[in-house]
Amino acid sequence: MHGEYKVPGGKLVVVDVDVVDGVIANARVAGDFFLEPDEALDAINGAINGLPAATDAKTISKAVTEALPAGTVLLGFSADAVAVTVRRALTEARGWDDFEWEVIHEPAESPLMHLALDEVLATRVGEGARKPTLRFWEWADSAVIIGSFQSIKNEVDPEGAAKHGFQVVRRISGGGAMMVAKGSAVTYSLYVPAELVQGLSFADSYAFLDDWVLQGLRALGIDATYQPLNDIASPQGKIGGAAQKRLGSGGVLHHVTMAYDMDNQTMLEVLRIGREKLSDKGIASAAKRVDPLRSQTGLSREAIIDSLAATFTKLHNATPGHVTDDERAAAEELIATKFSTPEWTNRVP
Repeated sequence: MHGEYKVPGGKLVVVDVDVVDGVIANARVAGDFFLEPDEALDAINGAINGLPAATDAKTISKAVTEALPAGTVLLGFSADAVAVTVRRALTEARGWDDFEWEVIHEPAESPLMHLALDEVLATRVGEGARKPTLRFWEWADSAVIIGSFQSIKNEVDPEGAAKHGFQVVRRISGGGAMMVAKGSAVTYSLYVPAELVQGLSFADSYAFLDDWVLQGLRALGIDATYQPLNDIASPQGKIGGAAQKRLGSGGVLHHVTMAYDMDNQTMLEVLRIGREKLSDKGIASAAKRVDPLRSQTGLSREAIIDSLAATFTKLHNATPGHVTDDERAAAEELIATKFSTPEWTNRVP
């Protein structure tokens, strides 16, 4: 069994194992990481051998840590990364290069169409009816997109939203509200098969699926980092946040909104941002939380999207794609029966 795991911001870890009578055997850890002393690699392999094949990642990590010689230095990886890779091998997870990827960047859509397309395309990928896909959003209208489990009255000021022309819609993923003025955000969705994140915890999958965009942002000169659970940040402040939904079809939706530009006063009038939410971030006002891409790069929004798409295409040998007529029809049906209905939008009042 073979597993691979690219540590977000770090190195590649590769594990090959056999399973004999329900027990791990012949473990072979490799990768482009750095490790001192050399004999620590034998210690890592020895710690893995003999463990039950059903051992969870936490227990594997503990066994590896306890087996390391005193003074061992691991650079670009960790005992946790080894454990994740072992679980990916045992569950026969697949890697990025095992799939053919498409990139979609089409004309502006309504907020409701974007939400419906997310569900349709993620479902189709899970069913094997569509290649795994990266889709960039273009916004026809401004919107506040609240998380699946958020209360509208707690998150949105209806008078402020109406005054500034923001439609309020609800997405299928959890997480916090996104306020997106037309032309002021870079939003994308990844639709991937569950096999890609097999063996990863829910939290680890965020970092794993965000790694490519960190590389893309760094290519633009931004010192971008992943901040658990779901933020993308730089030393200047938060850039954006991710949300995720795993569907019954076997598809995984992972979407990210990054601020390109921001009107802080409008944000404070449209969103109800409570003191408790801000207090754990150690700041005095919501306006200081975000540092937009425009101020960090000086580039146009279009140039940033083009650069990010080029990074993804190069990393994963992706080809251009498009939303099919059938997928669009399915999305329009979902808008009518779900996303535009008061029952869905107000399901958490």
